[in-house]
Amino acid sequence: MALLHIDQPGAAPHSYSGPAWLALGFRPFYLLGAAFAALGIPLWLAIYYGRLPHTGLGLDWHMHEMVFGFVVAIVIGFMYTAGRNWTGLWTPRGPWLACIAGVWLAGRVAMLLPPSLVSAAVDAAFLPLAAWPMYRVLVRSGNARNMVLVVVLGLLTAANLAFHAGRLELAALSPVRAVYAAIILIVIIESIIGGRVIPNFTANAVPGVKPVPRPLLEKAAMLFTVLAGLAWMLALPAVVAAPLAFGAALAQGARLALWHPWRTLTRPILWILHVSYAWIPLGMIMLGLSEMGLVAPSAAVHLLAVGALGGLIVGMITRTALGHTGRPLAAGRADCAMYALMQVAVVARLAAALGSWQRDALLLTAGACWTLTFLMYLVVYAPRLLAPRIDGREG
Repeated sequence: MALLHIDQPGAAPHSYSGPAWLALGFRPFYLLGAAFAALGIPLWLAIYYGRLPHTGLGLDWHMHEMVFGFVVAIVIGFMYTAGRNWTGLWTPRGPWLACIAGVWLAGRVAMLLPPSLVSAAVDAAFLPLAAWPMYRVLVRSGNARNMVLVVVLGLLTAANLAFHAGRLELAALSPVRAVYAAIILIVIIESIIGGRVIPNFTANAVPGVKPVPRPLLEKAAMLFTVLAGLAWMLALPAVVAAPLAFGAALAQGARLALWHPWRTLTRPILWILHVSYAWIPLGMIMLGLSEMGLVAPSAAVHLLAVGALGGLIVGMITRTALGHTGRPLAAGRADCAMYALMQVAVVARLAAALGSWQRDALLLTAGACWTLTFLMYLVVYAPRLLAPRIDGREG
C-alpha cells in the first residue's frame, strides 16, 4: 500500500542543489499554511468585533480563506510530499515549487481586495496549477490507486469557481454552499488518507494492535459521507439530509472504533490523529441535528473544520515534518501543547455555537488557542523546514 510509506522516504541521489525550503512540497506549504492560520483568525476576529471597520471582508471571506487558503495549502504540501513516495518520482521542487507557492500567496492577497473577476481569477488559478504536477507523476508512474485524490482536487476547483460565481453574482449560486462542498471534499480526502495511514501507524507503533479492514464498512462510510455532503450542499429537506448525516456518523464512528483509538492514549503523535478523526462522526451528528433545526449550522461546520480538519492537519504537519526532516517520530512537549490547544479550540468553538452563554469569551478562547497552536508550530518547525534534512537525504 504505497500511501502508507509517507514517513520514511527512500534514499535518492543528491541531484537537488537549491534552497532547503524548496526541496519538497511540505516545506513551503506547511510554513505558509501555518503562518496564514496564525494570522487569519485574529484578523477575522478583529473584523467580526468591529476593530477593523470598513474592510469589506465578511463571513464569505473568512469561510473561503480558512478552506481554500489555509486547508488547501496544507493538502497540497502533503500530497506533493506523499506523492514522491507513492510514485518514486519527484513532485515540484526548486523554482517550480516556488512558483506554485507564489500563486497561492497571490491568491491570498487577491482575496483581500474588493471582489472582481481579476481577484477571482488569481485565486482560482492555484488549485489547477497545483493539481497538474500530481496528475503527471501519477500517470507517469501508473499509480491509478491515488488518482481519486486528483479528481477531488478538480472538484475543489469547481467548488472554488462556484464560490466566486456566486460572490460576483454571475450565477444564482450560494458562496456559503460552495464552501460547504469544499469542506466535505476535504473530509473525503481525510477519510481516504486517514483510513489508510491511521490504522497502519497504530499497528506499527502499538504492540498487539492489528486493525482488520472491513471493506463493506469502508464503502458505506465513504458513500454516506458523500451523500450527506451532497444533501448539505444542495440544502435538501431534513427528511432526506438528516438520515444521511446520521448514517455517515454511524459508519465513520464504527470505522474509527476498529482502529483501537483507546490503545493510543500514551502516544500523543498517534492519539491526535484518532481524536481528530473522531470529530468527523461527531460533526456528522451535529450536521444531522442542524438539518433538523435543533442546533445552529455553525456547530457542524466548526466540528468538521476546526475539529477534524484543524486537528488532523496539526497531527500530520508535525508527524510528516519530523519524518521528512530525518527526525524520530516522537511528539515533544511543544507538539503535545499544540495538540491540546487544538482540542480546547474546537470544544470552545462548539460551545459558542451551541449557546449564547459567554459566547464572546468562548469565541476569543477558541481563536486564541487556534492562533497559539500555529504560532508554536512556526517557532518549533520553521527552523527545521528551512534547513536540510539532518540525515543527509534529499527532500
